[in-house]
Amino acid sequence: MFKKPLYFLLFLCSATVVFGQIKKDTIALSEVTLKGSPIKNALQNVASSVSVITTADINKSDGIILTPVLNKIPGVTMQQGALNTNRITIRGIGARSQYGTNKIKAYFDGIPLSSGEGETTIDDIDLVSIEKIEIIKGPNSTSFGSGLGGVIQLFSRETPLLESFGKSTITFGSFGLLQQRLSAGYSDSKTNVYTSFTDLQSDGFRANSSYNRKSFNLQGKQKMAPNGSLSFLGIFTRLKAFIPSSINETDLKNNPEKAASTWAAAQGFESYDKFMLGLGYDHQFSQKWSLQTSVFSNFKEAYEPRPFDILDEKTSAAGFRSNVNYKNRLFSLPFELSFGAELLTEKYQYSLFENEYQSQPGQGSIKGDEFSAIKQNRNYINYFLQMEFWISEKLHLETGVALNTTKYSVEDVFENNSGGQKMPFTFGNVWSPRVGLSYKVSNGKNIFASVSKGFSVPSVAETLTPEGQINTDLKPELGWNYELGFKGNWLKSKVYTEVTFYTTQIKNLLVARRTADDQFVGINAGSSSHTGLEFLVNYKLLELNKLQITPYFSGAVNNFKFKEFLDGDANYSGNQLTGVPEKQFNFGVDLNTKNGFSINSSFRTMGKIPLNDSNTKHSERYSLLDIKTTYVFTILKILKTELNAGVNNALDTKYAANILPNAVGFGTAAPRYFYPGNPVNFYGGFSVSYVFR
Repeated sequence: MFKKPLYFLLFLCSATVVFGQIKKDTIALSEVTLKGSPIKNALQNVASSVSVITTADINKSDGIILTPVLNKIPGVTMQQGALNTNRITIRGIGARSQYGTNKIKAYFDGIPLSSGEGETTIDDIDLVSIEKIEIIKGPNSTSFGSGLGGVIQLFSRETPLLESFGKSTITFGSFGLLQQRLSAGYSDSKTNVYTSFTDLQSDGFRANSSYNRKSFNLQGKQKMAPNGSLSFLGIFTRLKAFIPSSINETDLKNNPEKAASTWAAAQGFESYDKFMLGLGYDHQFSQKWSLQTSVFSNFKEAYEPRPFDILDEKTSAAGFRSNVNYKNRLFSLPFELSFGAELLTEKYQYSLFENEYQSQPGQGSIKGDEFSAIKQNRNYINYFLQMEFWISEKLHLETGVALNTTKYSVEDVFENNSGGQKMPFTFGNVWSPRVGLSYKVSNGKNIFASVSKGFSVPSVAETLTPEGQINTDLKPELGWNYELGFKGNWLKSKVYTEVTFYTTQIKNLLVARRTADDQFVGINAGSSSHTGLEFLVNYKLLELNKLQITPYFSGAVNNFKFKEFLDGDANYSGNQLTGVPEKQFNFGVDLNTKNGFSINSSFRTMGKIPLNDSNTKHSERYSLLDIKTTYVFTILKILKTELNAGVNNALDTKYAANILPNAVGFGTAAPRYFYPGNPVNFYGGFSVSYVFR
C-alpha cells in the first residue's frame, strides 16, 4: 500500500540535495561524560565496557521501538516478537527467560523500570522522551543491586537552554502503523520542562496482533537555589495489545502471519494502565560534599485474557534512592567517594479466572469463575559504596562494594479468605565487590581491566513449588566477571575503536522447568560460562563543510556454554547456552549534508540460536537491512520541518524475530518455538515545530 508513495518520497528527498556547510560534531564519543554512575567520569576513563546511545542514534530508526537501536550494541540482543513481546539479553544473561526481560536492571532518570522481582519493561517508554541511554554490560556496577546481566539507564529529554517550542509529529507505515505525537518544551535560566503525548496504533503483520498505546510524559527541572535543583518525572501509559503468541516451524515457513490457534480463538490480549512518578533533588553543599536523592512510585492495573485462564492483576510500588559524594585528596591523590542506598517495596496481587471462550466460539475470551487469588510483597534494599582514585595522571582506580537483601512473602487469599498465612522468605545478604583499573597509554587511548561479582534473585513465580509453597532451598545466581579492554581514538579522532574480552562464570544457574501450560518451577541446576569478544569501530570517513560520511562496524563473538547442567535425568553439560546467538554483527553508513538531507543505513546479521537445552534444534541465521532518509528544512524562518521515509527489512528476509526457549508441544502438537519477524515494511512521516526564542 505504501510502496509507491514512499519510494517517491525517497526520490524527492534525494533530488533536493544542495551543498552548503554542515554543523560538525565537536565532542568525540570517548569524551562523553557518563551520567548514570554516582561518580561521574568520561567514557574514555571508565574501567568497564559501557555503551552510549544518543538522540541522534535513536533518530536513525523508525522511532517506534528500540530493537534496531539496541541490536547495534555489541553484546546486547533484543528479540522482538511483537511491539509488546520482547526479550533483552546482555552477554547471554537472561536468554533463557521464558517471557520478557529479567536479570537486567533498568532505570529512567534514576527511577527503576524493573519490578521488585527483577522483571524489566522498557517498551512503554516513548522514544521521543529519551535523550540518552547508557548500558553497563555485566555486573560492572556496585550501585544498582540485582542485575547480573548489566544495567540499562535511560535519561529524559530536556528542552534546549533558553528555548521554547511546540511540535506535531505523525508517522505512518505498513500494517496499519500510525503514530501521532504532540510535544512541547520551555526553558529559561532556572526552569526546564518537556512534555509529550503519543498515540501509537498498528494492525500488526500477524493475525490477532493489533496494538494501541497512549502515553503521556511530563519531565522537568527547577533550580531552587544556586547549589540546588529539583527534578520531576511523570509517565502515564494505557495499552491494549492483542497477542498472536508463538508458532511452530511449519507455520513459520509457510504461514508466518497466522496466530497460535488457541490465542486466535480466545482473542487473547493484554491491557493495562500504568503510572510512574518520581521526584529528585540534587544539592552541592560545597566543593567536597554533594547529595543526590529521589523518591518514586508506580502503579499498574492489568487484565490479560489467555487461552488457559484470565489474569487480573494490580501492582503498586514505592521507593527511594540516595547517595552522598565526597571529593578530596587522599595521600595527595585525587579521589571521590560515594555511598548510598536504594530501597523498593512492592505489593502485587492477582486473581485467575476460568476462560470459557470454547463454550461460545467466535466471541473471544469469556470470564468464568475465579479459581486462584494471591497477594505478594516484594522488598529489597541495596547499600553501596564506590570509590575512585587517580593514582597518577595516567592510572585510574575504581573500587566498590554493595550489600543487597531481597525478601518475598506470599499469601493465598483464595484458599484462606479469612486472612491467609504469609510465608516470608529472604535470600539473605548478598555481597557484590568490584575493582577496576584504567591506564592512559597515550592521548585518547586507554586500556582497562576489571573484576566484579554480580547476582540475580529468582522471581517469586520461580520460587514457588507446584503446591504454591516457597522453595526455601533456592539460591540466587552468582557470577564473577573478568574484563580486559581497549578504548582508543586514531587519525586525529576520526576513528574510534573499542575492543573488550570478557568471561563471566555463573553458579547456582537458575532453570525454569515447565510443569504445565503456564507454570514453571525454578531449580538451581548447575553453572554456565559466558566468554566473548566485543568490538566497535566508528570512522569519520569524510568530514567536509558540505558532506559527512560515517561508516561503523560492530560485533560480538560468543562462546556461551553450560559448564554443569543436570535437569532430572538429562545432562546438558557442555552444550551451547539456549536462546542466544553465537555471532552478531552490524555494519552501517550515515550520510549527512548541510542542507538537512541525511541517509542512515544499517545491515545486521544474527547468528543461529539454540532453541532448547539439548541443542537439537536451532533457529536459522538471518540478516536485515534497514534504510532511512530524512530531510530537515525551515519554512518562513520560524517553522522547523522534517520529512522522513524508510524501509525495514528491505531484503524481505523471512526470520524468527524472537524465540520461546525450550518450547513444549502438548499432545500431538509441534513445539511453538517461533515469533515471526515482519516482512519488508515501509514507513514515512513528517513533523513541524515552532520555536520561541
